[in-house]
Amino acid sequence: MKEIVTYVEMTARDQLNPAASVPGLVLESLSRDSPLVVDLRARIGAPYGWKSARRTDEEWGRWFAQCPTRIFWLLSIGGEPVGMASYDLHSGEEVEIEAFGLLPDFVGKGLGGWALTLAVQRAWKLSPAVSRVWLHTSTLDHPRALPSYHRRGFRTFKTEERERN
Repeated sequence: MKEIVTYVEMTARDQLNPAASVPGLVLESLSRDSPLVVDLRARIGAPYGWKSARRTDEEWGRWFAQCPTRIFWLLSIGGEPVGMASYDLHSGEEVEIEAFGLLPDFVGKGLGGWALTLAVQRAWKLSPAVSRVWLHTSTLDHPRALPSYHRRGFRTFKTEERERN
């Protein structure tokens, strides 16, 4: 299946255009040992064909071993998980939002803009030297993902067409 992958970035904190806040929606640190990491990534990615939706336990073990510094944050309302963000720090100056998303039951409920705002704010705070925050999305992801990233202030810096297995 063909997809177009779009890479977007912010190169200054003041480029973030925050969405309207959603009372009670918070972003909290999530231990990489938490079973929620695997559960949430699988459930968030299932509608979009993410690899995380079909990994075996053995594949998860290899995935965690390949990215020992990846960090995870839980999006929740009133203690109920609604989504997550995961981050990779690159050379101390760049933060990649490696994954971001809401659980299917919370998509279309008006949470995404504020959830993304919280995730981007956190990315800028992960290291005092951060000068760039970036992520990528695909035409196979939610159709409002890329427009939402642009509304929050990200700009496209690269696109590529590829085959997804």
